[in-house]
Amino acid sequence: MVWERHQKLPSHVQDDDRHRSNHTVDSGHARLHELGYKQELKRDLSVLSNFAFSFSIISVLTGVTTLYNTGLTFGGPVSLVYGWIIAGCFTMVVGCSMAEICSSYPTSGGLYYWSARLAGPDWAPFASWITGWFNIVGQWAVTTSVDFSLAQLVQVIILLSTGGQNGGGYMASKYIVIAFHGGILLLHALLNSLPITYLSFFGQLAAAWNVLGVFVLMIAIPLVATERASPEFVFTHFNMDNDKGIDNRLYIFLLGLLMTQYTLSGYDASAHMTEETKDADKNGPKGIISSIGISLIVGWAYILGITFAVTDIPSLLSLDNDAGGYAIAQIFYQAFKSRYGSGAGGIVCFGVVAVAIFFCGMSSITSNSRMVYAFSRDGAMPFSLLWHKVNKREVPVNAVWLSAGIAFCMALTSLVSLVAFQAMVSIATIGLYIAYALPIFFRVTLARKSFVPGPFNLGRYGVAVGWTAVIWVITISVLFSLPVSYPVTGETLNYTPVAVGGLVFLIVSSWIVHGRHWFKGPVTNIQT
Repeated sequence: MVWERHQKLPSHVQDDDRHRSNHTVDSGHARLHELGYKQELKRDLSVLSNFAFSFSIISVLTGVTTLYNTGLTFGGPVSLVYGWIIAGCFTMVVGCSMAEICSSYPTSGGLYYWSARLAGPDWAPFASWITGWFNIVGQWAVTTSVDFSLAQLVQVIILLSTGGQNGGGYMASKYIVIAFHGGILLLHALLNSLPITYLSFFGQLAAAWNVLGVFVLMIAIPLVATERASPEFVFTHFNMDNDKGIDNRLYIFLLGLLMTQYTLSGYDASAHMTEETKDADKNGPKGIISSIGISLIVGWAYILGITFAVTDIPSLLSLDNDAGGYAIAQIFYQAFKSRYGSGAGGIVCFGVVAVAIFFCGMSSITSNSRMVYAFSRDGAMPFSLLWHKVNKREVPVNAVWLSAGIAFCMALTSLVSLVAFQAMVSIATIGLYIAYALPIFFRVTLARKSFVPGPFNLGRYGVAVGWTAVIWVITISVLFSLPVSYPVTGETLNYTPVAVGGLVFLIVSSWIVHGRHWFKGPVTNIQT
């Protein structure tokens, strides 16, 4: 990886920035003007704050806790421990390629703006359209899944606090859960209506909470548990008892990668926050790469710590246990109950996870709103004039409330069918990664010779890294569309390809019917 400086800034950029300083110009602010955009958002985030937003959206406590059941079911400890490393390394490849492009084009539009610039004038409008819609819908799906997971977790905390499922504890109905979901989104929208200075503080607090939370839990849970797994079990045991009709080891292991890939997503937030980040052409890429790298280390530590407290996989996955089949909740609860006769300590530990998920959802709304702001600034969304407005605090508050509202509406599908809800949420992983891959694909094909790198670049390895990232995204898109249970019936069908295919159909058909007649890609506003 190579770090360089941009060439001398054009005179109109220097004149525009003269009021800022007679000696220095923020490189991100200047580059934004070079790309044709006015500085409308408050540029007040440091590299630490930029990193914190992506790190808190990745949130290993959120992703690992939410899908630990999946890892235990498909391969168990081997899938959890080694799958994290394998998928994590490929995720870093994707992140490095995105960071290189982000350094050249540090705008809030992020991925869809990159696609427009890299695809060339002929393909720019369509490339921008399809990337933008995959990105924005994927982000909404992430917010939906994160906040709905928190609502379910609150339900489990209440269940365990009232005696657990086997002790007559209170099990909230699906209507209560959706009400929790709505309340959480309301809090997140209110927080995101505050000035960016406050959000920067919460983002850094969220990052610190994730690191300290992992450190505390990975030590406390196995230390308190009266029975612990052996190193041989943690590093070599492969769970074949999945009750899904699948007995091929490779197939099982690959399905177990979903936990890692779901967790390690959302780091495009660093790109969407670049118009509010100082020296964004340098610090935006740093935010992407550091958030992935630190998440890999912290996440692996969390997985190891928790897995050392696993002694009976079937009981953890049983719907009849105290936590109603929520594996990590059962691990925490049982660890304290076995030693102290009460699971209260485990509930407190689970509360640490709940706070991390809350911060994750908050940061997700922040990223959503900046994407909505940028996409509507270019006229790509219905009622664009409304969504790209910025209030006197320099916050795109309308975009904030739109993102929260859509996340709530998407979760309403859970009232009809959990299968339908899970299909929609699957877009959070596949849809988002397709949006990640598209600008990278254009960079290594149409823009292979014309791409001008920014301060951060991969040098001669850029094309090879880009192709590796694209191939990995294609691989996981196919992999996570495969059946996860046999025989395949209406109840066991993996609806991921249906959901993603439906999204592709809607995006392409809307382009053919009306988008191609008026959408010309990103529109500069430096003269308006």
